[in-house]
Amino acid sequence: MRRKSAVVASVASDSHTWNLVFLQLVLEELGCDVVNLGAAPPDDFLTAECARIAPDLVVISSVNGHGYQDGLRVAGQLRSHLAHASIVIGGKLGISGDLSPAEVSSLIEAGFDAVFDDSAELAAFTSFVCGLPVRVAS
Repeated sequence: MRRKSAVVASVASDSHTWNLVFLQLVLEELGCDVVNLGAAPPDDFLTAECARIAPDLVVISSVNGHGYQDGLRVAGQLRSHLAHASIVIGGKLGISGDLSPAEVSSLIEAGFDAVFDDSAELAAFTSFVCGLPVRVAS
């Protein structure tokens, strides 16, 4: 059986890496093959690499509090190239605490399948990942 593939990256404005290493390790523990694109990838690079890799899952993580703004911008770009992938965002997404329900809805409408802000438990993320189907290679 083919393993799930995942891409992990931050948003363009976020230079933190510890969160990406943590997420990579969690995803590998869950049986995923992971490509870590690192911190602060420009939107065009992130989109092009995700289109080239064609992963089952893209995980965008933010620690600097600008994930909401950057996520709104990059979600549509990713979704336009990854129609069948699951795309999620998480971490510290706002500078003033947890996102409002309207902000979470905005991220979903922009193209994310799930939002895991600071209040989310790791179990919610791992449950989401474990529930993803493995696409059959054609």
